[in-house]
Amino acid sequence: MIFFNKYKKAMIRILIALLMIVAIIIYSNLLKVVDYKFDNIGYQSDKALNIALITDLHACYYGDNQKWLIDSLKQKQPDVILLGGDIYDDKMPFDNADELLSQLPNIAPTYYVDGNHENWLSQADYNKVMGKIHTHGVSIIHGKSISVPNTNVVIHGISDPDGGAFDKDLKTVTDNLNNDTKNHVHILLTHRPEHIDMYLNYPFDIIMAGHAHGGQWRVPFVINGVYAPNQGLFPKYAGGLYEFANDHNTKFIVSRGLARESTRVPRLFNRPELVFVSLE
Repeated sequence: MIFFNKYKKAMIRILIALLMIVAIIIYSNLLKVVDYKFDNIGYQSDKALNIALITDLHACYYGDNQKWLIDSLKQKQPDVILLGGDIYDDKMPFDNADELLSQLPNIAPTYYVDGNHENWLSQADYNKVMGKIHTHGVSIIHGKSISVPNTNVVIHGISDPDGGAFDKDLKTVTDNLNNDTKNHVHILLTHRPEHIDMYLNYPFDIIMAGHAHGGQWRVPFVINGVYAPNQGLFPKYAGGLYEFANDHNTKFIVSRGLARESTRVPRLFNRPELVFVSLE
């Protein structure tokens, strides 16, 4: 009887521990909406500009027809949607990414730069994905600068280094920047956060990136991320807002992204996120 009671207590403890682990994993994969507001960067317009940043979907599932993402976007009513790469994945079917992208232009003008996983596709599949993006009504802005109507905001896009045009794109979008820093707010959309020292050589007001997946695991209030690609252990730029005391007080936003079932290691205390940036 004593042995049975000890066994029963041990099994209860194990069951409680397993339930806690399951609860933590479920919580760590719940979609989170993150808001940033900037009112001191020289923005000029009669109304605030609301920008949505989506990165690192990796063609993951967010409800039928990507309902959970679409509902969040419709509720926030962004004026512009920016896609920061790895929306598609070289190891995942394209369906979930297509379902999302096909609906975004009906919400707001949508702009896209690629990530490393799109560039890891075969050339035929990469061309197919670029064609799909165009067909969905999303604008690819590699090496392009886009003025947001009725504002003084200019969005610059550069492709991923794995595609081979990164340096060329960066040069293209920055050639005229130095002559136009006082009258406009310049936003850089890129996939890679680890090149921040390079980006800071140019007068961007806001830089938006993804790729790091929030460091995959976090220890709340202690460690912001455990590992990120191209940054390694305890990455400096895993996710969140980083501010630099340079001439332009650059704001650097790294999204934790949306990857869930595509990753080999589950998220831990690192919820997938949709980012919204309000300029006022």
